[in-house]
Amino acid sequence: MAEHVVVVGAGYAGLAAAKLAARWTGSRVTLVNERDRFVERVRLHELAAGRRLRDLPLRDLLAGSGVELVVDRVTGIDLAAREVRLTGGALGYDRLVYALGSHADPGVPGAAGHAHSVSTLEDAERLAAALAGARAVAVVGGGLTGIEAAAELAEARPDLAVALVTGGGFGEALSVKGRRHVRRVFDRLGVTVHDGAGVTAVDADGVALGTGGRVAADAVVWAAGFAVPDLARAAGLAVDAAGRVLVDHTLTSVSHPDVLAIGDAAVIRRRDGLELRMACATGLPTAQKAVRALARRRRGAEPGPLDFRYVNQCVSLGRRDGLIQFVDADDRPREFVLTGRLAARYKELVVRGTVLVERYPAIPAG
Repeated sequence: MAEHVVVVGAGYAGLAAAKLAARWTGSRVTLVNERDRFVERVRLHELAAGRRLRDLPLRDLLAGSGVELVVDRVTGIDLAAREVRLTGGALGYDRLVYALGSHADPGVPGAAGHAHSVSTLEDAERLAAALAGARAVAVVGGGLTGIEAAAELAEARPDLAVALVTGGGFGEALSVKGRRHVRRVFDRLGVTVHDGAGVTAVDADGVALGTGGRVAADAVVWAAGFAVPDLARAAGLAVDAAGRVLVDHTLTSVSHPDVLAIGDAAVIRRRDGLELRMACATGLPTAQKAVRALARRRRGAEPGPLDFRYVNQCVSLGRRDGLIQFVDADDRPREFVLTGRLAARYKELVVRGTVLVERYPAIPAG
């Protein structure tokens, strides 16, 4: 009887892993996801700004792959019994691929009740509704998610006063040229930047700053960090302090060899010890690596270490501008960037290409 592989989570990493497992290992594969649609998470700031996204039914993306889709929510994992607990029952497995991803981490008082995010489809839809009658919005977080959200909202809604608030320096992950371009775009779009001003609380009227001031807002977007579900820790998998699964160079759990963990849900390191950041750009290649390692072991071969090199960071700045920040292999910014409409087209091609890889996941993803 063929081994039963269950993949939980149909994000960028999980969907690709399920299709590759069916293709490369000959296993019976079941994919579990709480909704029947694939969500382009990297576009959710566009949805929040009022743009409609493509409808991508999972059954269409899985057509011809042999993967069985179960639409249900995972409530727990019984590692001893090798069962995934769902709201509608339980599902047994021989091997589990854990790919439940991450979500926004509202880490200050009031953020959970008053802030919105762009980390899930439902979050982005609620934010869009909250912005319908808003006159001012504060985006908390100076990373790429916050920068993209602030620019998108400012371009789509010229009537909206947009402020970006960050505890660190503005655009710290970017090169000098990259930061200058983003600042020019923000100036053109009218986005106000409050850097070096950590948020200490969120309420219905905006955010309180550690410097003692306030930024008034009708809506707050929280883009200041991500967390993972507590299911792995609760199940008894070895995890780090944040609850991400600890894995070896083949993406196999260090505590349970019948479990693989990929994407944002895992602590993934290259052979030199560099930890990969949470991103779609790392999720797809690690899914390929995990399933390829599984297939090699099936053939009696020993998988090699993860070999991953960063190339660039793609940042949308509305629909007509962008920044392609080229980086070295270790993700350090270089003083080489693409900007403007060319960068916007580049980013759009990358995002569309990501869905192409989900349809044909054997295409190299990085």
